[in-house]
Amino acid sequence: MSGEGANWLAWLASALVLAGSVFGLIGAIGVLRLPDCYSRMHAASKAGALGAALVLAGVVAATSGEAALEALFALLVVLATAPLAAHAVSRAAYRAGVRPLTGEMGDALEQRTGRAEGE
Repeated sequence: MSGEGANWLAWLASALVLAGSVFGLIGAIGVLRLPDCYSRMHAASKAGALGAALVLAGVVAATSGEAALEALFALLVVLATAPLAAHAVSRAAYRAGVRPLTGEMGDALEQRTGRAEGE
């Protein structure tokens, strides 16, 4: 593509990659600042997946669609594995006895499974 269309795609690609990087940075700050492992995993998986999706969309725009199939496959892998991995690690941590910091709402999983606080 040449002329105005290429310039527009370059700006779009730059904006998407920058937005994806910002979401990745927000996820990293969340991992450092949040109080317990469950909140940290939530920040890493949600912001990381969205950041990766935006960066991959920027790659598609930067290559004028030439890498669209590869980026789509990578996006599907990221969107399928990030939430599943966070859930698996969170469940393993809970079963190992790592309890979340709870407020007034309490621990809904403990109430549902009937596990005592010390188990």
